Parts: sequence; C-alpha cells; structure tokens
Amino acid sequence: MESAKKNWYVVNTYSGHENKVRINLERRIENLDMQDYIFRVIVAEHPEPVLKDGLPTDKVRMKNTYPGYLFVEMIMSDEAWYVVRNTPGVTGFIGSSGRGAKPFPVPKEQIDSVLKSVGVIEANMFSDYKPGDFVKILRGPLMGSEGVIQSVDPNKSTVKVSAVFFGRETIVEVDFSDVDKAR
Repeated sequence: MESAKKNWYVVNTYSGHENKVRINLERRIENLDMQDYIFRVIVAEHPEPVLKDGLPTDKVRMKNTYPGYLFVEMIMSDEAWYVVRNTPGVTGFIGSSGRGAKPFPVPKEQIDSVLKSVGVIEANMFSDYKPGDFVKILRGPLMGSEGVIQSVDPNKSTVKVSAVFFGRETIVEVDFSDVDKAR
C-alpha cells in the first residue's frame, strides 16, 4: 500500500443517479478488493417533510443536498483512482484538470460540514469547536440563529449555545450536527 493518507474527494455523477452510482461503486470496491484504498461513499441526503397543500404531512423523503455529486473517502492511488472513475455513472472527479491529472482532496472544513449534515460525526470534528466560537444553528426551532458556544460535550454529541430567542439571550443545547461555524 502506498504511504498516502485518507482524504475525501468529490465525484461527479449524472444528477438523480447518485444512489445508483454509490451502490455500483460499493460493489466494485468489494469485487475488486479495494477496501484498503476506498473506505466510504456518501450521498449527501437529508430527510425533508413532504408537503400537501402547503402543509407538512407525516411522510418524509430524502433530499440530495448536492445533486450530481458523491463524496468518496479514499487513498489516492492509481488503482483506486481507476476504480472510481471507471464506475458506471461516474463522469469525473472535481478538482482534476482531466487528461490523467489526479484531483485535489476536499479541505477538512468543507468535508466536515458535509459529513455533519448527513449525521456522520467524527471525534476529530469536536476539536474545531471551542467555547467563544460563533456558530449558526442549522435545524430546529432556532434554525438560522447565530450564537456563541458556551460548552462542547463530545460524549453526548451536543453543544451549548448562547443565542437570542424572542429578544432574550438563552442558552440552548443543540446536537453537534445541527451547528456550523458562522462565516
């Protein structure tokens, strides 16, 4: 195995075929014994309530946050690159100029945001969030609010945030996956 490290890459697919391509790629990884080079394949989907006459129903559907894209965690070797780009439905890698050039990995801050949006929380993500940091709340009753982190609890996967709610400063406990650094 090459002495490279695992990184995340963005792969282009035909829009609407992301899950089909994910399944094809996962089969190829297994069949071609590439588990030591290609680790995870993610379609960035999140649940969204189905509306009827403008009102939410009990039904939920999965909505793709990034249509036409997959996120692949891999060690970029010639063999792994070949397996991914020659999977049916893959049209290429983002960050590659083509003509055989290998792509650049996705920066940690960007992939952490994508992973959190699909509920994948990794221990190393917590180190980027500290008391005093400004965050934006992504889901729940305070969605869209910004606040300041008071504390981070990696064991419970929660963050206490001081946010303004109905004109008053309130400390709320929020799932770690429901906050992102305010930009």
